[in-house]
Amino acid sequence: MPQGEGTAVRLRPPRNTLNERAVGWWRVQWLLMTAVHVVPLAVLGALIGPARFWLLLSAAVLAVVGAATIVLFPLWWFRTHRWEVTEDAVYVRTGFFWQEWRIAPMSRIQTVDTVRGPLEQLFRLATVTVTTASAKGAVRIQGLDHEVAADLAGQLTRITRDTPGDAT
Repeated sequence: MPQGEGTAVRLRPPRNTLNERAVGWWRVQWLLMTAVHVVPLAVLGALIGPARFWLLLSAAVLAVVGAATIVLFPLWWFRTHRWEVTEDAVYVRTGFFWQEWRIAPMSRIQTVDTVRGPLEQLFRLATVTVTTASAKGAVRIQGLDHEVAADLAGQLTRITRDTPGDAT
């Protein structure tokens, strides 16, 4: 911002966390991804005698790594994902070592979508996707309570409708 045109905007962590149920949702996703690999290896290990040791060893290693991932990653993600909506923009911060800040100015928002996949429905969660003209892609806020997501989509729609600009 050029001097004399107001105060500089300082980037600060967004205020809102995701819903606590997002941890369970992520754990179930990782459990399913782990099972897709471990179960076939274990079944093949039980059926193929000459390769039994290597197949079962591979299944065991993947199961241990998967279990550690299931326990640790969702908690870590929950602590590092933040979001906030102001009258000016949508802010999303993810990551710990490689932090990514995504900011979508209200004047650039083209669409606001709410998605609830089968697992999200089970956990009463939703994902809000804010699409802009950015080459980087949409801004996603995953792991929101489904009612908060619906309210947020409505709020963003109202704010963008009242914000001057052509969203291009």
